Amino acid sequence: MPLKGNINHSIVFWCFNVAGEQWDMDRTCEVAKQLGVRSIELSDPDTWPTIKKHGLTSAIAMNGMPGLPFVKGLNNPRYHDEVIACTKKTIDACADFGIPSVIAFTGYKWRDAEEPTSGEISPAEGADHCVKALKELAPYAEQKGVTICLEHLNTRDDSHPMKGHPGYQGDDVDYVATICRRVGSPRVKMLFDLYHVQIMNGDLIRRIEQCKDVIGHVHTAGNPGRGELDENQEINFPACLRKLVEIGYKGWVGHEFIPTRDPVAGLKQAVTVCDV
Repeated sequence: MPLKGNINHSIVFWCFNVAGEQWDMDRTCEVAKQLGVRSIELSDPDTWPTIKKHGLTSAIAMNGMPGLPFVKGLNNPRYHDEVIACTKKTIDACADFGIPSVIAFTGYKWRDAEEPTSGEISPAEGADHCVKALKELAPYAEQKGVTICLEHLNTRDDSHPMKGHPGYQGDDVDYVATICRRVGSPRVKMLFDLYHVQIMNGDLIRRIEQCKDVIGHVHTAGNPGRGELDENQEINFPACLRKLVEIGYKGWVGHEFIPTRDPVAGLKQAVTVCDV
């Protein structure tokens, strides 16, 4: 499928590996090539050789934490050793394979991240802990040429564990952007997910402008429901993508929706709608 070349499209593997037809990596790569997409992202390292075999790349990797990696994060010093070690290990793997970025998370706000009755880490305290950990990671990322992208997630949708994340501390886009700016490294940016930002903050085009100095990666999905980018959802994706082009964003746009119908048709629609 011929594309305009202004947007670097990427397919988020987990969405199509765990839902619907449950594609394997070969199938995902075949669909990507049919659509003119050059990247498959957020897959396990053991799938990366398959991506390379198909002549594709991967735009961003997960940080290697077991389970749900967004639960135990940088805001909680009790997890710093584990999170920093896992992130450095993933940075090494990304550098070796040529993957430009790795995701990081603030983590949940509870002092025991898996126990809401354990008391809360204040937003200011959580931000300070995130900055401290990211300042430790930043020189390593700079040395390896890999960008750490701190992700903003929504806490409002409690209908599905991958549609919303009640308890996540980094649920305000300005909060996450400020953390990144405080670190002051060109290798620490934010993951600007249009779906999550729409739910928590809205005003997407203005937010893109305000965060243009720290946007390192972008995700899409329709809201509400984290489904296809179709007429049943509320985000004006062409306008948002045109704004990304206007600010000079040259990174990747990963399509991270959960299919509710034919996944190939949904991906074709996403790429077409966002290819401004």
